[in-house]
Amino acid sequence: MVELFQGQPCRRIRIACGDTVLVALQGAHVLSWVSGGRERLFLSEANRWDGHSPIRGGIPVCFPQFNARGTLPKHGFARNLRWQAGPALEQSDSAQLTCNLDSGPETLAIWPQPFDAQLQLDLRPGHLQVTLTVHNTGPSPLRFSGALHTYLAVDDIAGAHLVGLGGQPEWDSLTDVHAMAAPSLRFDAEFDRVYAAAARPLLLHDGAHRLEIAQSPDWSDTVVWNPGQAKNAAMADMQPDGFSRMLCVEAAQVFAPIEVPVAAHWQGWQRLRVEA
Repeated sequence: MVELFQGQPCRRIRIACGDTVLVALQGAHVLSWVSGGRERLFLSEANRWDGHSPIRGGIPVCFPQFNARGTLPKHGFARNLRWQAGPALEQSDSAQLTCNLDSGPETLAIWPQPFDAQLQLDLRPGHLQVTLTVHNTGPSPLRFSGALHTYLAVDDIAGAHLVGLGGQPEWDSLTDVHAMAAPSLRFDAEFDRVYAAAARPLLLHDGAHRLEIAQSPDWSDTVVWNPGQAKNAAMADMQPDGFSRMLCVEAAQVFAPIEVPVAAHWQGWQRLRVEA
């Protein structure tokens, strides 16, 4: 059943323990994940909600381009287009929803590659998995980059830290410096770094709360981002204190494009799990 949030059509899935997920049909964009009675995703209060402008917060699907690393609009076009949602499959302890986006005149005009993409949401108690599948329906190999650009809610970014990337290759996009990641990442200013994805899950410590973050090896990179106070002030779609209440930890493909052979498909996921 479609419901409206900020005037935009959305779908919601829920399970018996009270956990819920709300997804906008624009971009198949996850807007909310409530688990254990707490909102786990950050959503900006300054979004435009006009049905086509990018939505700040939640889990944007960046496809088929990461950031401005190409000729397409920033982070590609998938997050700005309306997806089609299938029927929700709900049981007492699990729920699933799949959204679909096919290539068409609007996409082919700027990216001449036929494709079919699905975003599948799997909800269980204390657990959300988001899976992107891309099918190559064209006559030549399909190459793309992108991300599940997840905005995680934190009580106070000054007290949060992220563990699990220690020793991984790190590129600081603000200074263009390559290094090895520290065992624990903390955030007291603008932070924008790309890491070689770790084999084991990460753990976000946020006061008394802990969240495990895992991604499939099909995503080769992990992006960690917080705009900091100064950049936040220049962002029209972010409220003044937004930076202090969020941290992006993204399953991503930044540098080397993914290649999908003709008639084949690619699949990559990110999994979030609440730690007791």
